[in-house]
Amino acid sequence: MSKSHPLPSITEKNQVHDKSLSRHTRSAKRSFKKDAPKTLFEKRLASTVRWLHIYLSMVSFAILLFFAVTGLALNHAEWFADQQHTTQQKGKLQLKWVNNPDTAKVAKLEIVEYLRHTHGIKGYLSDFRIDGTECSVSFKGPGYTSDTFISRETGEYDLSETRMGIMAVMNDLHKGRDSGSAWSKVIDASAILMTIVALSGIILVCFIKRRRLSGLIIAVTG
Repeated sequence: MSKSHPLPSITEKNQVHDKSLSRHTRSAKRSFKKDAPKTLFEKRLASTVRWLHIYLSMVSFAILLFFAVTGLALNHAEWFADQQHTTQQKGKLQLKWVNNPDTAKVAKLEIVEYLRHTHGIKGYLSDFRIDGTECSVSFKGPGYTSDTFISRETGEYDLSETRMGIMAVMNDLHKGRDSGSAWSKVIDASAILMTIVALSGIILVCFIKRRRLSGLIIAVTG
C-alpha cells in the first residue's frame, strides 16, 4: 500500500507567494532607484521638467486638436467646396470723394468707412488702388473676401462679397492667412508652447535609462 504525500498547506503557499512578491518588489525598487536622478540638481530638474510637461500638455491639447482637425480639412478641401456664397451689390458714393484729379486727395478713409458701415464689410483693408478712371478696394479675412470697383466719373460702384464657410475660416486660421497680426502672435505662442512640451518630454525620457535609447529613436523617427 503506497504512502500518500501530504499536500502543501495554505500557509506554505502564501509564504511562497509572499517571497515571490517580495523579490519582485525589491527588483522594481532597484530598477526605480537605478533610473531615478542621482544628484539634487537632477532631482530638481526632473521635477521641474515633469511639472512643465504635464501642465503645458494640458494647455496645448486644445491647440493640437485644432491644428489636427483643420489640417485634415485642408487635405480634403473638396469636402467643403459647396459652402462658398457670393453676393453682388451696387451703390453710389459722394462724387467729391473720388473725382479729384489729384489721386492723393481721394477720400480713402471716408470710402472705406462708408463701405464698412453700409454693407457690413468684414476683414481688414488689403488693397486700395486708384487709376485714371477707377478705384478698387479689397478687404480680406479668414474665409472671406470683398472687392469694390468705383467709377471716378460718377461715384457708382459694384461690390462683391464672398463668404466661404466656417471650415474655410478654420483653414485660413490654420495657415495664418488673412488673419491679422493678433492671430499671428497666437500661432507663434502655440509653436513655442508645443516646442517646450516636446523638449520637456525628451528630457524626461533621458532620465529613464531603460527607455532612453528606444525613446530617442522613436522621437527622431517620428
